[in-house]
Amino acid sequence: MPYPLDPSKMYRMPTHFGPRTGPRQGPEGRKFDCIDNPYGTAYSVSFLTNASQLEAFLPPGFTLDGEPVVTVSTNHMTAIEWLAGRGYNVLGLTFPVRFDGEIDHVRGSFLTVLWENLTDPILTGREEIGFSKIYCELPPPVQLNGDFHLMASWLGFKFLDLRVGDLRQLSPEEIAARQSGATSDGTLHYKYMPRTGEWGTADVAYPVLTPAANSNQRILEQHVGSGTVQFHRARWEDMPTQYNIVKALADLEILEYRGASLTKTVGGKDLSDQRILR
Repeated sequence: MPYPLDPSKMYRMPTHFGPRTGPRQGPEGRKFDCIDNPYGTAYSVSFLTNASQLEAFLPPGFTLDGEPVVTVSTNHMTAIEWLAGRGYNVLGLTFPVRFDGEIDHVRGSFLTVLWENLTDPILTGREEIGFSKIYCELPPPVQLNGDFHLMASWLGFKFLDLRVGDLRQLSPEEIAARQSGATSDGTLHYKYMPRTGEWGTADVAYPVLTPAANSNQRILEQHVGSGTVQFHRARWEDMPTQYNIVKALADLEILEYRGASLTKTVGGKDLSDQRILR
């Protein structure tokens, strides 16, 4: 007798073994509060670029919102409860956008790509909530005299150097002022999956939003300073499935750097509030 799928449970391939655990469904279906975990240390560098280059990345319904400022950021996370205390690292590139649909009108950061160094969050993030996640190697930063050097590579090919330094720690009042001045609705994405056998046709294609609200994340420390970022142009031979992504990012003009940061946090949310934009 074929096995049934319980509509109240979450599944991923392979479905033959029953519901799957992950960030939004633990053993026996329990949820993760994300109050005292994960711990994260994020490094970011921002720069002004050419608006037309960013517009080429925008899906239908999206427009640039304000200055074309790109932020490249990494986050090194530990003590993640849904991974039974393990951690992983991420690298993403965002810029400010608006989405105007028939119903929804939101503004926030558009996440063009998110590299991660572990398979499990890549699969859960792509299939369940529509993050544009792919794999790369993200070692811990090299730290010397208060400066941090972060690198990313794919099977030995280094495609990113990110440096952060000249850091000054913000006071609690300065952190609170920055948070109170935030106007973002959240992080925007474009979920796409091809239809099997009809490779130019989408099985799924729609924008989604990670709302900024409802997070248990708390900033423990925040430092601001200066930084640089460099994507290294890749050939097909270097990164056969990602070279066009890295080439496009390496081609972005850096007209002016707009600062860097180092932020230590604890907590977050399981992203169950992710929603489709219409």
